[in-house]
Amino acid sequence: MIFLRYEKPMQYIRMYPVTTAILLIIIAVFAAMLITGSPTDPETLIRFGAQVNAPPYESQLWRIVTAMFIHIGFEHLLFNGFALYVFAPPLERMLGKLKYTLLYFGSGIVGNLAGQLLYQDVHVSAGASGAIYGVFAAYAYLSWLRKGLFDKQTRSTVNVMLAMGLIYTLLVPKVNLYAHLGGFVGGFLILHVMIHWGRKRI
Repeated sequence: MIFLRYEKPMQYIRMYPVTTAILLIIIAVFAAMLITGSPTDPETLIRFGAQVNAPPYESQLWRIVTAMFIHIGFEHLLFNGFALYVFAPPLERMLGKLKYTLLYFGSGIVGNLAGQLLYQDVHVSAGASGAIYGVFAAYAYLSWLRKGLFDKQTRSTVNVMLAMGLIYTLLVPKVNLYAHLGGFVGGFLILHVMIHWGRKRI
C-alpha cells in the first residue's frame, strides 16, 4: 500500500524534495503569521497574499499562487499538511519532480481561479486545498483508468480518500467549494495531458 509512510525524516527529504519544500514553506508562512498577526485575521491573511474577490485585490493575480501557501488557522494547516505529507509523496515519485510540480501548482492555480471567478459574495480565500485535490484527482485517474498500476488495497484507499474529500467539501462550513472542484478537474486534465502527450508513459 503506497500511502504508508515509513521513511525517516532525512529519507523523506531526500526522496520527496518538492513535497518537503512545500510543507516547509507553508509551515514557515503560518509561523510568520502567528508572529506578526493572526492566521485567522483577514488583514493578516491579505497582507501575506490571500485571495480576495474584490477590488483592488482581485486584479492582483499573483495572489492565485501565494494563497496556496497560506492557511486560515491551525486546523486548516493540520488537515492540508497531513494530506500533503501522506498522499503526495508516491505521486512525486511516479511523475518525477518536474511533472509533479507542474501538476501540483497547475491544479492549485485552476482551483484558485475557479474560486475567484465563481464566488459571488466577497470572501478571503487561502490554502493548498485546490492543489491537494489535484493530487487526489491524479490518483483517481490512475486508479480508474490504469487499474493495473495499483494493488486492490491502494485502489480502495483512493476511493475512500475521494469520498471523504467530497464529504468534507460539502459539509464543512466556509470551505472553498469551487477551489476544491476546480483543483480536482484541473489535476485530472493535467495528468491526462501529461500521460498522452508527454514522453513518459505511466
